[in-house]
Amino acid sequence: MFYFWLVLIIFLGILEAITINLVSIWFVISGLCSLILSFFTDNFVLQFGIFVVGGIILMLLTKENIEKKLLKRKEKTNLDRVIGMKGIVTEEIKKMEVGEVKVDGKRWSAISSKNLPKGSTVKVLKMKGVKLEVEEWEE
Repeated sequence: MFYFWLVLIIFLGILEAITINLVSIWFVISGLCSLILSFFTDNFVLQFGIFVVGGIILMLLTKENIEKKLLKRKEKTNLDRVIGMKGIVTEEIKKMEVGEVKVDGKRWSAISSKNLPKGSTVKVLKMKGVKLEVEEWEE
């Protein structure tokens, strides 16, 4: 059984290197446990049970934490940074019709759920494509 587990570990290790999905790595580790167990017992059912149960437990307990550490944090782009900023309406915005606002020294197309007259102060809520969704600034 030693050679079976060794070939399986190598295969799963190569599969993990190719896919980078953090799935087969847990079974590589549980395969190592089964390989070590094969030195002490010839019971394949027990070895296979350790392989399957161990791999699933390892995946469930650690995958989420490791993915959080490996995934890069989303960096704000120049576009994202205007969200939450204060702006001035430069062209009247009618309810759900496109107007224009000036935010961070740049002019943007904007929409709002309310009518906003020219000169109003607004807060940027989010971006919808190339338009900003804004609301009246409340002090």
